[in-house]
Amino acid sequence: MADEANKAAFVEIQGRMIETTAKLKQIQNQMRTKEAEKKRAYLTLEELRLLSDDTNTYKSIGRTFVLEPKPFLMDEQEKKLKDSETAIASLQTSKEYLEKQLAEVETNLRELLQQDPGLARQIMSMAVV
Repeated sequence: MADEANKAAFVEIQGRMIETTAKLKQIQNQMRTKEAEKKRAYLTLEELRLLSDDTNTYKSIGRTFVLEPKPFLMDEQEKKLKDSETAIASLQTSKEYLEKQLAEVETNLRELLQQDPGLARQIMSMAVV
């Protein structure tokens, strides 16, 4: 009876671990995307600052380029930069939370395997296949 309960607990912990790991990878991918957006906006802003105010500047919309005033493009890039920084901060908080959850799940798994060495041997024998 205890053996079946331990197996069920292991399956539940394993599922939580897989789910948490997947969420963590998704957050990390989103962070990489936002970092790239932030860098692109920063570099574009730096290039725009070098230009004089009367320079013709164009915005890409699909395959078309539209004439836009320099201050409008700078405001747009600054907004993208701030939005990216905000999103990165939010994602970092989520990442830290998921890392704590993952550590907790790993601790639960270790405790379960220390409680039932027979279950640990059974799992190891399945993993060697």
